Amino acid sequence: MSPQKALSLTIQDTQTLLSAYMPLLERGGIFVPTRERYELGQEVYLLLTLPGDSERMPVTGQVVWVSPDGVAGRRVPGIGIHFSPEDQPVRDRIETLLAGQLDKGAPTYTL
Repeated sequence: MSPQKALSLTIQDTQTLLSAYMPLLERGGIFVPTRERYELGQEVYLLLTLPGDSERMPVTGQVVWVSPDGVAGRRVPGIGIHFSPEDQPVRDRIETLLAGQLDKGAPTYTL
């Protein structure tokens, strides 16, 4: 397995957050646009800044989705990161920001 990699992601608005959030995962997750290669199961360290926040939240998770560079259609290249159990406060913050919007069937970066 590849060594842990570090990423940084700043999400400016709730519409982008809604497209990037992965609520169907057991502990939630986030899509991170990147052209770098990652493997499924690879551990990733992410510094995540959410809309309206100035502090970066540390997230450690596993890659569970890969949209490679050159992916067909209008998909954005990147990875989906499944949050670790310790990232529950991050998931809670995201779901607070997206309250009432998660079940609307909005298009996402993954599904």
